[in-house]
Amino acid sequence: MGIREWLIPQEKIFFVLLQKESKLILKGVSSLSSLLKNYTNVFKKRKNIKKIEEETDAVAHEIFDKLIKTFITPLDHEDIARLASFYDDVLDLADAVAAKLYLFKIEKPDLAMKKFCRILLKQIKEIDSAIFHLPKMNEREIDKHCTEVHRLENLADDLLDRSIARLFNDNDDVKETIKLKEIYEFFEEATDKCEHVSNILRNAVMKNL
Repeated sequence: MGIREWLIPQEKIFFVLLQKESKLILKGVSSLSSLLKNYTNVFKKRKNIKKIEEETDAVAHEIFDKLIKTFITPLDHEDIARLASFYDDVLDLADAVAAKLYLFKIEKPDLAMKKFCRILLKQIKEIDSAIFHLPKMNEREIDKHCTEVHRLENLADDLLDRSIARLFNDNDDVKETIKLKEIYEFFEEATDKCEHVSNILRNAVMKNL
């Protein structure tokens, strides 16, 4: 146990770790956004996203380890575990996008990818703000941020439908269509995971009011 953890009440360390996980996920998705905006050195930038993803995995595992050893927690054990797991999945999917960009040899990201990433990054920022208010169980602030996550997820659903329709209607290259469709679906799944995270946050707060 590190010195900082001795100074933090054991039940409160979960908030610290969830905030740490959130900042890493924000960093990872921001790095993916930067890659799409400045599409150079794809392999190197993809490796950097993978490194952040591995750091996030380590924090999630630390949360799970502490849950096993801690009897009193500020939220239900199950809620903390689901929150850490679903949120970790978001960066796993962002990392998968970066990997596919490299492995599929995508020459340049299209407008749909950039739009998906903007939506995802906005969701992460909203979740990060909600988690900041979690220690004080600020229901109003958390609900506000979670509502915006839901709104953004609906935008991602619409974007997926339109983007796939455009692919099949306008693209004669079957291989390229399959590659792009898979990347779009990874993005949309990540936005779904964000919605799941927001639902868990809302429910956890309701249980503690």
